[in-house]
Amino acid sequence: MDYYSSSFAIHFLQLLYANLAGQDDPQRAAEFRSRAALAALDLAHYYDREGRAIPFGRSVGYRFAMCSFWGALAYGGVADLPAPLTWGMVKGIVMRHLRWWQTQGDMWSAAGTLTVGYSYPNMYPGKSPVSPSPPPVRKPFTTDKAGQRQKYWACLAFICLAVPESHPFWTSPEESQWDVLPPTKPLRHPGHITSYLGGHCMLLNSGQACGYPMKGTHAKYGAFAYSSAYAYSAPPGLFTLEQYALASQLGLSDDGGEYWKTRRLCEYAGIEDRPDDGDGDGTDRGSTVPVLVSVWRPFPDVRVKTYLVPPREATPNWHLRAHRVEAAGREVMTADGAFAIRNVDSRTGRYLGAYDPARREGTRPLIIGNYDTDTPEGWAPGRAGAFAASLAAGAVGIRALEGDVLGGEAGAGAGPGSSSSRRQAMLVNADPNSNLVESRTAIPTLRHTVPRGGHAWYVSAIYARPAGAGVPGETYLDGWDAVPEIPGWLREEMKSGAAGGGA
Repeated sequence: MDYYSSSFAIHFLQLLYANLAGQDDPQRAAEFRSRAALAALDLAHYYDREGRAIPFGRSVGYRFAMCSFWGALAYGGVADLPAPLTWGMVKGIVMRHLRWWQTQGDMWSAAGTLTVGYSYPNMYPGKSPVSPSPPPVRKPFTTDKAGQRQKYWACLAFICLAVPESHPFWTSPEESQWDVLPPTKPLRHPGHITSYLGGHCMLLNSGQACGYPMKGTHAKYGAFAYSSAYAYSAPPGLFTLEQYALASQLGLSDDGGEYWKTRRLCEYAGIEDRPDDGDGDGTDRGSTVPVLVSVWRPFPDVRVKTYLVPPREATPNWHLRAHRVEAAGREVMTADGAFAIRNVDSRTGRYLGAYDPARREGTRPLIIGNYDTDTPEGWAPGRAGAFAASLAAGAVGIRALEGDVLGGEAGAGAGPGSSSSRRQAMLVNADPNSNLVESRTAIPTLRHTVPRGGHAWYVSAIYARPAGAGVPGETYLDGWDAVPEIPGWLREEMKSGAAGGGA
């Protein structure tokens, strides 16, 4: 389920049908309206308070068309919104979204038309039907090539202008859906768990994949997390981590780090309910927590089982990601990436330097050159982690927690055949134009190697505190030292060496 399911095609077109053909086909129109109203309860979780949508899937280059579903609800004749949604919330989603896009001035060409890209002109995240159009020569409106289609599809957002001014969509004051929606919600059909804890609108993801070899499909559908504040990254090249730009992904390489494989297809993926013992003390609180579990193979003889645990109220800016890597047939290097963040020093315009507490900006450890990987200043112990803070974007980071359970030097493995060294933290200086929103990004990353025939347990804590209204810069790293506990059920699986559940 991506924006084709809601704003670009399925629900959008069904609501148009309900309006235009409802008198001739009332039964089908009523069904379409009912489906859309039900879907609205889930889709409302994909937009943050500032109006940004969570970029997920292909065709996000249609930009503000991502909000067209909400105007179509009014146009299609949906009379009663499901509680707790109101027309003020629907209007708020649309208006905030359009206002946010008005701040993205770099998306326009010199001629005043939309470019290929997202927040700025960028060919890398595109797909085969989206490319620059030739200038119209004879018949301006018959050159519906790829680039023209992108410009026209963006205008789906303006379906709300066909709604009468007396409709509650227009007469209601704007409201925020986040005043009433649950902060965390499992969405079992798309394989998502959404969260707005800590003021961070994000989703965890497992199981979706495109059925054909789409460009950048692993980044568009296979990442572990997607965020409204930290957009996904698509690879501008296929050589080294800097070009792969593995934001919110686990990459594995069997050639020393030149080429990397990531999650695309899953042998198993599902949301499983696990005991609510998030403090790690083993106490069953009588409730459960949704956890996304997936099994996938980057190589035929390498098996990975991944657990995605959503943020908790005690540590709202962290979520957990656990992997059991079984490298039966080959040695693999691994790289587990956090979110990608703006990599521009607000004072100099250059890459972020070493973290300066007085300026509240920079990285720890230091970003090193793409070919200077032996520089000691660029590495830190995995438990200490890596983070990047930007005055314009907030802070993101990653820490390795598996040593809290396995202890000793076996921080990334346990038992016979396990990998015995701890993971190391560093910053990947991603190649320019890999990210949808920021042209230069850094990705806090944990690195390790699993020997042939060995296995390893990883538990990565992912930190994200976005910038925004009412979020002082001095608070960006307030939660960095309040690391979440590994849940008791996961501790038991790690100690037993078994990857229980799902497969």
